[in-house]
Amino acid sequence: MFFAKKRTLKGLIHIDGVALPVRVALDLASGHYYSLTTRRITLRLPVTASEAMIRDYLHTVQEWVKVQFEQQPAYRDAYFGKQFKDGELLQVGDRKYVLALEFKDRVTSSARLVGDTICLEMNENLNAWQRTRTAKTLLSRIVAKDFQGEISRRVTEMNARTFRQPIKSINLKYNHSNWGSCSSAGNVNLSTRLLFAPREVQDYVILHELAHLIEMNHSDRFWALVERYMPKYQEAEKWLKANRAKCDF
Repeated sequence: MFFAKKRTLKGLIHIDGVALPVRVALDLASGHYYSLTTRRITLRLPVTASEAMIRDYLHTVQEWVKVQFEQQPAYRDAYFGKQFKDGELLQVGDRKYVLALEFKDRVTSSARLVGDTICLEMNENLNAWQRTRTAKTLLSRIVAKDFQGEISRRVTEMNARTFRQPIKSINLKYNHSNWGSCSSAGNVNLSTRLLFAPREVQDYVILHELAHLIEMNHSDRFWALVERYMPKYQEAEKWLKANRAKCDF
């Protein structure tokens, strides 16, 4: 018996005149499913779905997303949120940056740091959603480079005071799915969104990821390691949960 292979397509829905991308996943599961996060709209359908069926469900998703945006403004803000302006001040931790924003007739967008000014050159043909996403990504890259030395030093110093494990690399990435991660190879990754948190909260996430160099899990042994060096780590956990939406570019 022949089964079509599962695959992923790109769809579009339109809300308030803005085209939003939808990840259309076709797989062997039966029925349909759609979901919304601050980063992605997903529609899942059987691999046998026809083009007409996909179009119909994209319309259903469009109406559903409109309702979600009305009921949960945080989701709407994620897609139609901040529109950066020329001359705007961006504060990340104790550092302040001035944004120099230009829109140009170009295919790609770019950013560079000159002193304390972040120069953004944006593709003028991007819609509002694309501008926000692109600007945040570029700002994250520039800020990550500016903070890399400081964060690397702090991670190295904390490791020397605590677990003293080999570290292969220390990286700052614009990650929304978690605040940090650590691989068995010794790669420590921290989200640039963490730079908006208080220093003691940053220290907790750093300690959390370093503990994974010993325990690659969240077992009782793992939490005992964290608590050994930060007895009140739960306070940092609570802060992250309560202020997640505020930690972003």
